[in-house]
Amino acid sequence: MPLSHAGLADEVLRVDAVSFVRGERTILADIDLTVRRGERWALIGPNGAGKSTLVSLLAAVMHPSRGSVSVLGYQLGRVDMRELRRHIGFVSARHPLARDIPARDVVLTGITGSIELVPRWTPTPAQQRRADELIELVGIARSEELRWATMSQGERGRVLIARALINDPALLLLDEATTGLDVAAREQLLATLAGLAVSHPQMATVTVTHHFEELPASTTHGVLLRGGRVQAQGLVTDVITTDQVSRCFDHPISIERNDGRWTARSY
Repeated sequence: MPLSHAGLADEVLRVDAVSFVRGERTILADIDLTVRRGERWALIGPNGAGKSTLVSLLAAVMHPSRGSVSVLGYQLGRVDMRELRRHIGFVSARHPLARDIPARDVVLTGITGSIELVPRWTPTPAQQRRADELIELVGIARSEELRWATMSQGERGRVLIARALINDPALLLLDEATTGLDVAAREQLLATLAGLAVSHPQMATVTVTHHFEELPASTTHGVLLRGGRVQAQGLVTDVITTDQVSRCFDHPISIERNDGRWTARSY
């Protein structure tokens, strides 16, 4: 049966007492997290903190070893994971597309939840128009000339955001989406993300990073992850502070915020 989030309650994500164990190694331990409609979370921590594992659970890619994860009101283990993933917008700098296809086709693969267009599937004129609208929304010009092999990393990032939005998801996950971008491309991508707070105000987002300057100004909440455990979570003004971040990274780091954006430096 097709899933729907049309009647979704306020909670978009709920993680209860979750642990994830691989072999003899505990990667996540006793994680609790609740994300509600319209909230824009930052998931931050040093390398090896468990960020990628946690976002894989939130993206309905893996099951927890213990505890429960509910995404869009559906509990993992009690729902068709493949169908659920079609209702989650997911953007990663490691998108594994190998073929050289047009920008519009990249966006359309979000409808089928595939990396390439599905054989013998033809998008409707309305779906093609929607893809073009989203490409324009993320600031891509002359998209009819743009192909995956010749896109810059910044263009790829924005096209992947359009791809993630084509099913009108209630949840958007961004896993190190600005990796490999130069400063100009990073700022263009962050401006696109900040714009989503206006164009998609009810959509919840989780941005995974360990670089504070890569956080959109629209960020409302934060969670600091260290050694597979939550060190702090809540309103971003309470979480992304000099004291909290220094403890998380086990290093004296001064955090400043100007015009809605963060900077971090040693002191």
